[in-house]
Amino acid sequence: MQRDSNTQTMIVAACLCLVCSVLVSTAAVVLRPTQQENKTLDIQRNILKVAGVFDENKSVASQFAAVKPQLIWLEKGTVVTAADAKYEKLDLKTYDPRKAAKQPEFSDPVEPPGALPQISRRERFAFVYQLKKEDGSLDQIILPIYGKGLWSTLYGFLAIDADLETIRGITFYEHGETPGLGGEVDNPAWKAKWNGKKAFGSDGRTPVIAVAKGASGDHQIDALSGATITSNGVTDLVQYWLGPDGFGPYLAHLRAAGPQAADSSQSTSNEGDTNG
Repeated sequence: MQRDSNTQTMIVAACLCLVCSVLVSTAAVVLRPTQQENKTLDIQRNILKVAGVFDENKSVASQFAAVKPQLIWLEKGTVVTAADAKYEKLDLKTYDPRKAAKQPEFSDPVEPPGALPQISRRERFAFVYQLKKEDGSLDQIILPIYGKGLWSTLYGFLAIDADLETIRGITFYEHGETPGLGGEVDNPAWKAKWNGKKAFGSDGRTPVIAVAKGASGDHQIDALSGATITSNGVTDLVQYWLGPDGFGPYLAHLRAAGPQAADSSQSTSNEGDTNG
């Protein structure tokens, strides 16, 4: 008698698939908090690195305690208040700008069209991160930035000095650019070239910082060899996020309020939230 049949084989295969599915689903649920924690720590680590204050011998959490996250209303350039959050139906503890950029109720069209190439909408609210000196005065501001390269969307941070003009650093923590070409945005030697560059033109408001071949002066950084599209993409995204439809209004508020502006502003966001 034939002990195995097609029906029996199908039943065994179905049972195995069911068991495997349950195991995978259970593992995903159990590991999700750990994965989210690791993601948060990685974002915090990159914020500390771009600020030039990361110490590998100290815990990320203890170092990040010196950083003050704030949720900003991009169009207005002001910190989101509790009243704003209630009116806009924002959950300040779970708000994720990257998800918000894909949701019409929490995003706006990129204006003017093409200002952020290949990206049609951007979030209405975004986090900024203030780093203070020991005396409580503002040391620098870290801004989340993103935009298209050749193959991918580059996500990173740009650090601006308390003078709101001088760049302190740049980093990209997520991208899919070609290793050895566009992927050189990760090269420490290239990133170091940004330190001390001036972000704005003579009016102190118009972003002119650019990645260009044969770079010279205070407003240019050497282009990535063999990666023109990625280099142009970095120029576009940095200028956009420093401009009037990015963090320009926020920086304008800080300039108008003076050196102590950061100390007097109040954050309603979850201090531990570092969604970039």
